Order: sequence, then C-alpha cells, then structure tokens
Amino acid sequence: MYLGQLTTYNNMKKNIMKVKYIWLLAVLLGFTACENDDDSSNGGGMELPALTAGEADFSNYVSVGNSLTAGFSDNALFIASQENSLPNILATQFAFAGGGSFTQPLMNDNIGGLILGGTPVFHPLTGEQLFKPRLVTTGGAPEDLEDVIGPVTSTTDFLLNNPTGPFNNMGVPGAASFHLIAPGYGNIANFPAAANPYFIRMTGATPDASVLELAMAQSPTFFTLWAGNNDVLGYATSGGDGSSAITDQATFDFAINTLVTTLTSGGAKGVMANIPDVTSIPHFTTVPHNPLDPTNEDFGPQIPLLNSIFGAINQIYVALGQPERAIVFSETEASAVVIKDESLDDISAQITGALMASPTFPAFIAQFGLDGSNPIVVQLVANLLGQTYGQTRQATENDLFVLPSSSVIGEVNMDYAGYLAGQGLPAELAGQFAIEGITLPLEDKWVLIPTEQAEIAAATASFNATLETAATSAGLAFVDANSLMMQLASSGYSDGDFTLTSDLVTGGAFSLDGVHPTSRGYALLANEFMKAIDATYGSNFEASGNLVNIGNYPTNYSPTLQ
Repeated sequence: MYLGQLTTYNNMKKNIMKVKYIWLLAVLLGFTACENDDDSSNGGGMELPALTAGEADFSNYVSVGNSLTAGFSDNALFIASQENSLPNILATQFAFAGGGSFTQPLMNDNIGGLILGGTPVFHPLTGEQLFKPRLVTTGGAPEDLEDVIGPVTSTTDFLLNNPTGPFNNMGVPGAASFHLIAPGYGNIANFPAAANPYFIRMTGATPDASVLELAMAQSPTFFTLWAGNNDVLGYATSGGDGSSAITDQATFDFAINTLVTTLTSGGAKGVMANIPDVTSIPHFTTVPHNPLDPTNEDFGPQIPLLNSIFGAINQIYVALGQPERAIVFSETEASAVVIKDESLDDISAQITGALMASPTFPAFIAQFGLDGSNPIVVQLVANLLGQTYGQTRQATENDLFVLPSSSVIGEVNMDYAGYLAGQGLPAELAGQFAIEGITLPLEDKWVLIPTEQAEIAAATASFNATLETAATSAGLAFVDANSLMMQLASSGYSDGDFTLTSDLVTGGAFSLDGVHPTSRGYALLANEFMKAIDATYGSNFEASGNLVNIGNYPTNYSPTLQ
C-alpha cells in the first residue's frame, strides 16, 4: 500500500476506510443464512418418479463459455473451484440420466494463478502481477492468499505443464463471445497480445484451433453455452475508463449466432443463459459512495481545514453557475468521496483564471507555507488546482464503485504526490493534496458514473435480446440468469434450507471477487439450468428429486487449502 509523508494528515489514511467493511462486523455463521444440514429431499416419504432425460441426450456433454463456465471463483481458477464448477455439477447429475464422463483442464494446485516458464506474469505497462493466487477470508474482508499464509507460487505453468485433452469443459476465463470462435486464441506464440493462457493450456497439438472447433471435435450430444459476460464486464470493471471497450453489437450477434448454429449442426440439444446487469453483483455494490466518517479521529479533525481549502474552489463553481459541484465534508454525517466525472464540462481554465484574478489567492496559498508574493508560485498553484478540480464533484448514491477502490480511498497516491513535488511543491504538501477520494479526485477507473451505467445497461439488454432470440430460434433451453442475479440483490433467493444473497462474503452466492459465484452459487445455478432443461426437453430432474442440495457446496475455501 502506498505510504504518504504527511504532517497533520499522517495517520488519516490509516483509518479513513474503517467503514468500508462495516458490514463484516456481524458474526459469520458459516457464510450462509438459514443453514440446515438435513440432506433429505423427500421429507414426506412420497415415492418420487424415476429420472428420465426426456428428449435430451447427455451421453456426450460439452460446455462452452468463459470464467463462469470454467469455475472461476475468488479471483482465480483452482482445482477445488473447478470440481465445483457449474458444468461439473451438471455433468454429475447428467450421469444419472445417461451422461458420460466429463473431463476438465484441471489446474495443478489450489493456490490459483498462473506462471509462465517458472516465473509470474506481469503487465507490460503497469508492472502489476497478472493471474495471481486466489483471494481468501479469515472472517473479514477479502485478502490476498499471500497476505494470510505467506509467500506462495502457483505451480500451474502454461508453458511447461499443460494437461492433455480433449476437455468437455471448454470454459475459458476472460473470453468474450468473439474469442470463442477466434483461431489462434490458444497459441502461445500470440501471447500476450492475442492469446489467452487458460486456453493455451487446452489446445495441445492444435494451438490455432478455436474454442468452438475443439468443442465440435468431440461431437457433443448436449451442450451448455453461457457467453457474453466479458463483452461488457471488462468495460464495467475498468470503471468505463476506455481501457476495455464494450463489444459492438454486430460482432456480438455474429459470434453468438455462429456458436449456436455450429453447436446445433449435428443435432445436439442444449441450454443457454443470458448475462446479468452489473448493478446486481457485489463487485459494484459493496463500496459505499460515502465512506468518510467524521467520527474517525484521523479524518474528523481535518474537516474544517478541508472545507476551507475547497471553499475557494466552491466559490468559483457557484460563480460559474455550477454550485452542484461544490465539495463539502460534513462534521456530523458520513461524506461522499471526491471523484472525477468526465461527463462534466472541463472548467480547468476558468478555475485557474478565477484564482489568478482573486486578490486573496496569494494569502490563501501562503497558509500552506508557499511564497504568495512570487507570481511564478501563484501561477503554479492556480494551474494545479485548475487541472485537478476542472471535472470534479462529490459522488452520489447513483455512482457505483468497483470493489478494488476500497483499497485506494484515503490512501496517498505516491505517483501524483511525486508529480506535485516535481512541479515545485514541498513533499509534505504534495502528499496532502494527493489523498485519493479526498484531495485527489478518484480516477475514472474506480467508479461507474450514471452515463457509463446507462451504456452498460443498454448493451446488456441488447446482448440479452440476442441470446434469447438465438436460444428460442434453435429450440434450446434458456436460463434468465439476469433475473436470478437481480433477485439475489433485492430479496435473496431461497433453495431448500438456504437463502442466498448478493452480499459480499456473507451472502453465500458470490465469491470474494464480487463477480463470480461461490461453489454454492454455482450449485444454485446448476439447479436453474436443470429446471430449464426439464421445461424444454421433458426431463424431470426436479420432479425426481435430482436437483442438487446447495448446502453440500462450500461458500469459501480455507486459506490452507493446497
């Protein structure tokens, strides 16, 4: 974590986010609600009908999709999560109705993560480690595995120890719809620009084969297809900052129709699912817009000074007819963080001009130990304030914050502090004006503003229309996963003796990354998939008592699981 060199702000960053996990103060009762170990599915003693497959043929089941198909959980793929993946749960039940064996490209350990040629993989631009070990919890907020048990290294090397296929589970974490039909997506020669390491592990002697081609090579009699999440999710998890675009509609339509047409070309039946609106998953709903607590002893005493600093900027906002941009921290209630909103007009030049024209501005900057009599210094500070707050406002309840933002709010951005110091500000003052979400507006990558949410909602609705039309036209079963996720977020979803919600850590449905399900969540989805198969093909998984007991599946994995 970044460490700031501050004066009065020295300890402020340490405790400013105490509220960010206040929801974890409740006792974690096995990470579920209403838990009961009774495994009976026929408490009344009524004889259930025998299981039948109906019109479906499960003898050769192949699953196609992305991380939700692979079994991704806790921000990683690992053996235990794969064994409790949605397709593997389904295959286990299909086996009772004529289903055959089901193979998966198992990872080498339960650490999670990937290495390349014996070494971790790092982002070429940011230097950030990619494909890290899984997240864990010891009863509180999600943590990196290494922070709990010490240094670990994944043993899954996508150069040196790839498994041998073919694989029935063709779920590829990170794959968008068009990646599933793209040749070379599993060729290590194309990594990192155009190849996926999880798929590299699956291609074997045919590195240029597409996911769809490898699936069809197995002549499936039944398939599941859950694709499209990553066509919008990347844009959402990057805060809509432009680093990951939403797939254009024509490309999405072509990919989905190609997948469905090809998968059904040999007479195979199957089931599809749509994609959830991101507003329903905890990755975007956990971090509050107003985490700044005035009772925090390191933040509260600084509020008068902060309000004095922003008071000068607020006067300019009012003068320019934009009082809604005013930044004020409450001394009695939780305050919202400060964000950059790229949808606002950039008034950097107007702020700089107004400050330079103010006769009181030299005295204002003098209170920070700067030479207010020096025109160069006055111009420098005016420029910096204009650049920083030209597209700034406080967040509202309509803004959504990505889960990783919780680790930066209240922290000193050392890169920006270094920039300010390089412009001539003293190091301590540079640190004071580089506190994320307080004196430094949070970057676009940390927040989804309403306009970005609208883009996501529109794309999701359009993609889901394509998915449902494709399923209906091909006579496939269909799961409304979007509605299921919305129910988890609103009232919770009851299955047997369990009620799952979308609350992070405690809700039971979502894993620690806030995007992917827990194993229990995957079991819940498996039941919904089987219900859809029943409705379309005349099977009777539900009526025969062959849905799974979701209580038999965990909601988290021990940090010591190896």
